[in-house]
Amino acid sequence: MAVVADRIVQYFYDNLIIKNTNQKACVLVRLFKTHSFDELDEGRRQFATTMLHGAVALPATKCLTLLATKGEKPEWNSTMTSKEHRAIPLVSEEIVQSFPMISQLLLQLGTSLGTLQKRDPALMLEIEQSAFNVFYVPEAQGSPYVPAQKEFVIPYGIKSVLGFGGLLPLSDLFAVILFSRVHIPREIAELFKTLALSVKLEMVPFAEEKIFT
Repeated sequence: MAVVADRIVQYFYDNLIIKNTNQKACVLVRLFKTHSFDELDEGRRQFATTMLHGAVALPATKCLTLLATKGEKPEWNSTMTSKEHRAIPLVSEEIVQSFPMISQLLLQLGTSLGTLQKRDPALMLEIEQSAFNVFYVPEAQGSPYVPAQKEFVIPYGIKSVLGFGGLLPLSDLFAVILFSRVHIPREIAELFKTLALSVKLEMVPFAEEKIFT
């Protein structure tokens, strides 16, 4: 799955091009997937623990984990060099709300923290039918849902942020997030719903395999 995730972000980073200039449209492309705390490797578990600020993660606690990344700066091309997003523990609504973009991502993708903690196959089937939505911030600058305004959004000229994803078996969420230097109209953003299904079809064969060792 890690290989598939890397190819997905590489594809979008390389092939979304600004017309007439051949400049890459995305400053950064990332793919996240939830994993249980006990499924993480030791390094990611330690990282997630530092994000808890005293709270306790159970073995089954879902963590939104950076699975693949591609961007302009060298440190944006490795999940190991991410300073804040290697593994975000979704322990409580309070912690989720402390990450406004993650909170809004879950909302716009049609899922919730409670949903991610359940493994009821019937419930998952029902949700999967409606969970192919997009996370869309048309104006990134000044948006409360896009953090690091002074450090990232403004200096790198991020105009829009677009995410798309859905649910995999065992109630795991996946999401691809594009940080674009060109404005993305809503009608274009809506087209990415179908790509969410395409990405899911690539990831499903590996959904129950062990990823981290």
